[in-house]
Amino acid sequence: MNVDSNDDTTHKVKRLLKGPWPILGAGIIIGFIVSVIIFGTSRDKGNATHDHKGSPSSQEKKIKYWTCSMHPQIKLPKEGLCPICAMDLIPVHAGAEGQEEGSEVSLTLNEAGRMLAEIETSEVKYESVANEVRLVGKVEYDETKLSYISAWVPGRIDRLFVDFTGTKVRKGDHLIKLYSPELISTQEEYLQAIRNWEETKSSELSVMRGTAEKTLTSSKEKLRLFGITERQIEDIKKKGKPQEHLTIYSSVAGTVIQKNGFEGMYVKTGDKIYTIADLSKVWLYLDAYESDLQWLHYGQHVVVEAEGYPGMVFHGKVAFIDPFVDTKTRTIKLRVNVDNEDDRLKPGMFVRATIKATLGEGGKIYEEDLAAKWICPMHPDIVKDHQEPCDICEMDLIPTKEFGFAEKPTMDQKVLTIPKSAPLITGKRAVVYVENINDETGVHRYEGREVVLGPQAGEHYIILSGLKAGERVVTKGNFKIDSALQIHAKPSMMNPAGFYSEKDNIVSQTVGSAGENAGAIAEALPYYLDAFKALAHDDAHTAASALEGLRDKVEEIIKKNKLEAVSQGFAADLKELGEQLTSIDHDIKSLRVVLRNTSLVLKDILEKYDYKEDLKIYLAFCPMAFSGDGGHWIQDEKEIANPYYGERMLRCGEIQAEYGMESFSEQPTGKIHDDKGSKGSHKGSGTNHKGSHHNH
Repeated sequence: MNVDSNDDTTHKVKRLLKGPWPILGAGIIIGFIVSVIIFGTSRDKGNATHDHKGSPSSQEKKIKYWTCSMHPQIKLPKEGLCPICAMDLIPVHAGAEGQEEGSEVSLTLNEAGRMLAEIETSEVKYESVANEVRLVGKVEYDETKLSYISAWVPGRIDRLFVDFTGTKVRKGDHLIKLYSPELISTQEEYLQAIRNWEETKSSELSVMRGTAEKTLTSSKEKLRLFGITERQIEDIKKKGKPQEHLTIYSSVAGTVIQKNGFEGMYVKTGDKIYTIADLSKVWLYLDAYESDLQWLHYGQHVVVEAEGYPGMVFHGKVAFIDPFVDTKTRTIKLRVNVDNEDDRLKPGMFVRATIKATLGEGGKIYEEDLAAKWICPMHPDIVKDHQEPCDICEMDLIPTKEFGFAEKPTMDQKVLTIPKSAPLITGKRAVVYVENINDETGVHRYEGREVVLGPQAGEHYIILSGLKAGERVVTKGNFKIDSALQIHAKPSMMNPAGFYSEKDNIVSQTVGSAGENAGAIAEALPYYLDAFKALAHDDAHTAASALEGLRDKVEEIIKKNKLEAVSQGFAADLKELGEQLTSIDHDIKSLRVVLRNTSLVLKDILEKYDYKEDLKIYLAFCPMAFSGDGGHWIQDEKEIANPYYGERMLRCGEIQAEYGMESFSEQPTGKIHDDKGSKGSHKGSGTNHKGSHHNH
């Protein structure tokens, strides 16, 4: 497009560049040119605010309000100073450049502006979603495959056949030559029992034969329990005399990872001499970030690579996910069982692992080998088509769906996705800019919209609500659009008022800001306070009526603010509050449970949405309530009145927090209580009012 200039303008530009701030001057000129190209000028024939035939100029247009360039949430009817930073307010005109008339969350760009801003878009579409989670970790011993060679009888080690760690041993290999006086005496007992048996086996007295036989069996079993093999016992019998030294053999196969014994060392029964690890199976400990947990489940297949074996892969299964987060690294440990028959993976070796998670039915993870199967909760390798005991631990197998696996793949039920570069994520919100093109004029309008994101899957985000298939979202240049809206004091990522969700089909201003949301609950507080006071005085019937009134009031607030279709934020919390009040009877014990559950949700709302109403209320807590589990409640006076114990322990508890701007006594007339006392009448709620549900 062409930008007109005259000699005077050229002269001013030259003077600016010759001044002491040439760099600043150049920046101003460049910024001016960019703004002209993007938003048009008063002389741009294609996008001008007026032509030369009498259309009104931007200065002549009606001023909608005055705002602050630093604080665009400020909107005042008259010019003046910003109440926050004291800067001069700037006017915002009706139908201002770059903003479509009547639209609060959109920006229009001509083709030149769109090209300069380097806007790129992508179609919102349904896709099959799979995500690869990449993890790193370290090889460790399989704890279930560790064995100890211990002294089964006290004695002296006269020789160690395996005298250094790292040696591989097989089952039956000789390890130790041991001298033990106790072992010698046990051999003597065995030989004597053999002689007695030989002498009495031909006896006519069955009692003598039986006694001799039992003595022989007992002495032989004692040798076996001392670690003497059947072959050694036969040698003792053949030689007919005790052996001074006996060799101890390995009962397992593996690698010696620790040696505690030395030649000449005296050992007691139970002393560990060797630790042997079977490395045919190893454990991998992998570090997973919190954001990856939604893709990780017990029993998943894991592909492992090690730096020492490029191009080679190992396979394992997730066998355990730590139930807590490491507070230093902010990661969760995963344990993976890996077959290692050739002993390639060494304990201490670093590895890389990949877990591929495919989305299945109901948003769960689908893995073909585990779909509609039964799995052992202790041994993920044991997977069967029907329920039966585990081959290893004999525990009953559990359906894989209980571990978060889908029984069917998503197949045709694909999910809605957008590129991960499309949303601008700030705090609890995610904002995208949707492109609309006017076919007649070719003008591009970019509409800001708040969306609800699901998990990130590779290069895409799953969209839970806010967009429809076929729409186009900005994937590059969205920060520039957002910045332009901020400059024009329009709703933006940093100033969200005005964004809306397609699913909720309401403007976010309907829901209100956090403070306004907490204020909305003030209408229901009198009913809650009446219930609390009734329970503190052991009045079950009044408490039940008050809780029913609270339930009705919550439903009224939801309908009045058109929150029925909203499934997040304040609306979701308000609905949860109503759910706690679905079952109300006149039994005082159950009413106290309802009050406790309601109080927890109410406490969350007051804290999350920053309650700042005139009515000052207090959060109280009794640690003894509900068999020591404790219970919170809200009251409007500082003196404790315990609704969980009533008159029995009325003053048991403590104040933990305060909410609100002014004290109860300072409430103005017409608020949700009167000024004459805490048991007075409430207009439209509370006790003893005309038509009240408390008027018994």
